[in-house]
Amino acid sequence: MIARARGLSVVIPAFNAALYLGEAIASVLAEVDDRLEIIVVDDSSSDETAAIAQAHAGSGVSCIRRGRQGGAGAARNEGVAAARGPYLAFLDADDRWPAGRLRRLFAALHDAPAPDMVFGHMRHFLAAGVSPGMAARASNPPLPGYCAGAMLIRLADFRRVGMFEEDLKLGEFIGWFARACDLGLTSALVEDVVLERRIHGANLTIRRRADYGDYAQVLKRALDRRRRGVSDP
Repeated sequence: MIARARGLSVVIPAFNAALYLGEAIASVLAEVDDRLEIIVVDDSSSDETAAIAQAHAGSGVSCIRRGRQGGAGAARNEGVAAARGPYLAFLDADDRWPAGRLRRLFAALHDAPAPDMVFGHMRHFLAAGVSPGMAARASNPPLPGYCAGAMLIRLADFRRVGMFEEDLKLGEFIGWFARACDLGLTSALVEDVVLERRIHGANLTIRRRADYGDYAQVLKRALDRRRRGVSDP
């Protein structure tokens, strides 16, 4: 456990995440003291997602319930809008933080020359009962984690870039990161594993194969922005 969370807001978007949400919340609570807020954004789930979040209310967890499903980008945006801490982090409801994650990222964020955002490595692990055909997805060594769940950033810097693009079902973080780079925000990557991503067969990138065209849309928007010389979506 680190000495202080230093005013950290953690946003957890969740859709029908009752099976794993409790473990995700516990992994955050194990890393911080009482100077944090965990904002679970229930993206119109039909299971016990909201009830599980509300059961942790005494630990600094709040739950925002969306009346209409909008996807991970929209859920994260609603959480960011409610965030009050000077620092911001994300965690998907089916993933978890490893021990020591925040200590290393906070240190990197304040190392000279201080970057605007820091990332770490991520590793995959298999959920119980996953078919053998999925095992290869979790057999790779840790990878650089340029994704929302492996990032720590100051809330003011995140808002300077702007919110995630809600019309994208996939690739919304890639689009946000491209805009951040266009604005000149600097980043650092630590060697430590700061995110554990669960492979369970119902991951968003598996369920949303039909939306893989969003990645091409993200690239087109980035190229169009740079031709215009602007950083807006």
